[in-house]
Amino acid sequence: MIREVISLLDRRLEDCFLHCDDSKLEFLRLGLLNDDHEDAFIGVNLGTDLSDMPSPTQVVALLKAQNIRHIRLYDADRAMLLALANTGIQVTVSVPNDQLLGIGQSNATAANWIARNVIAHVPATNITSIAVGSEVLSALPNAAPVLVSALKFIHSALVASNLDRQIKVSTPHSSAIILDSFPPSQAFFNRSWDPVMVPLLKFLQSTDSYLMLNVYPYYDYMQSNGVIPLDYALFRPLPPNKEAVDANTLLHYTNVFDAIVDAAYFAMSYLNFTKLPIVVTESGWPSKGDSSEPDATLDNANTYNSNLIRHVLNNTGTPKHPGIVVSTYIYELYNEDLRPGSVSEKNWGLFNANGVPVYTLHLTGAGTVLANDTTNQTFCVAKEGADQKMLQAALDWACGPGKVDCSPLLQGQPCYEPDNVLTHATYAVNAYFQRMAKSPGTCDFKGVATVTTTDPSHGTCIFPGSGGRNSSFINGTSLAPSSNSTTSGCLSLFFYSGGSFTSSVIIGLLVLSAVFL
Repeated sequence: MIREVISLLDRRLEDCFLHCDDSKLEFLRLGLLNDDHEDAFIGVNLGTDLSDMPSPTQVVALLKAQNIRHIRLYDADRAMLLALANTGIQVTVSVPNDQLLGIGQSNATAANWIARNVIAHVPATNITSIAVGSEVLSALPNAAPVLVSALKFIHSALVASNLDRQIKVSTPHSSAIILDSFPPSQAFFNRSWDPVMVPLLKFLQSTDSYLMLNVYPYYDYMQSNGVIPLDYALFRPLPPNKEAVDANTLLHYTNVFDAIVDAAYFAMSYLNFTKLPIVVTESGWPSKGDSSEPDATLDNANTYNSNLIRHVLNNTGTPKHPGIVVSTYIYELYNEDLRPGSVSEKNWGLFNANGVPVYTLHLTGAGTVLANDTTNQTFCVAKEGADQKMLQAALDWACGPGKVDCSPLLQGQPCYEPDNVLTHATYAVNAYFQRMAKSPGTCDFKGVATVTTTDPSHGTCIFPGSGGRNSSFINGTSLAPSSNSTTSGCLSLFFYSGGSFTSSVIIGLLVLSAVFL
């Protein structure tokens, strides 16, 4: 009977932690917290101007390895759509600009395009949106008069096929159509485009779609002649006195990205559209440039994209609309060596054509998307700034019900220093993550842990999963499980009191039975 109770407790405790409150322990309630809103996502754009373009199956293999669940194509390539079938990856297909005039002038042409490029592939391929043209108002102004017609004809073809609820239709805009973008509260769309923008926004609103916007702080920074600080463009932390403040709203802006998105929100509001969400269809930073582009560097590209991913996935929204997600597609998956123009034009990619990362993103705190690690060297780490009690709970659970060997954290052992809850929790949650073979969902711990490709090993403390020396020692082949991971029927918890790291058997089986049964 006792063994059965212990087994039941182990199963139930897999989904909860113990919460430490000073010297008193409280149980966190069972179950995951429900989110009432849709979470933001990070996707990638797939450009194909490569001299050695990977095959569609190779592209999909990379997407799956990097846990990329959203991709935007600049066309509707049949081979690519077939390769994406049955993967669950959400796909945005595009009507190229050179096909826009034909579709915008003929309902039948639009219906044929949908039949060939959408109906032929769904539901096996998870097409969720259609981008009609790209930056038409700024790049192809002669097609502007038929843009809204093209959107309507494409949407009508979806309605006829009963696909309009699952596939949204929109068109990506350059942020250049927004004038006087700072302060955001004074921003407005170029009024010469009102005859297009007003019916366009009406269409998006009536079809429950969204505004597609391309946001490039790199170009805003480059064109500001030193007015915009580099840190402000790269999402780097700014002291409060350096933050940009909108004098009309008193909203504080800590980065260019949010300011541009809010400028678009305000520009729409001046046309009396206040409920349209925004999806950023392109954003990124080049990793290499010529002599006139000194800030197109690997470090800056890494910093921008890492911070962008973290910012988007935190679901923080913008100062004008906090908590309203701004899902974003990174430009782009591969470096495109055949693109014309400056050196930077060829170097926006996260990967080279052979699938090797251009740089390894710093994604601590951002989740598992775009792990950007082809060697599968991924680790689970505690989030900096996370609630100390939640970190303590994660540490206690991993070293107790999680059956992790936490003896390297004991005083005098390799991972005791630095003696604080953040670093000890990082060791414990990573050990659990590695023990569970990096299975999805095993690096969360109520939101205080996340996957990273940066090895958290330090000094003689080699973390499980690291290829460093002594890794077999830490992986537990030379150490017996901690005596505190006992089978005596009691949970053993590691906890901090005045900064010291101790172990204690604190709750017996009968107490646990009373709480969980």
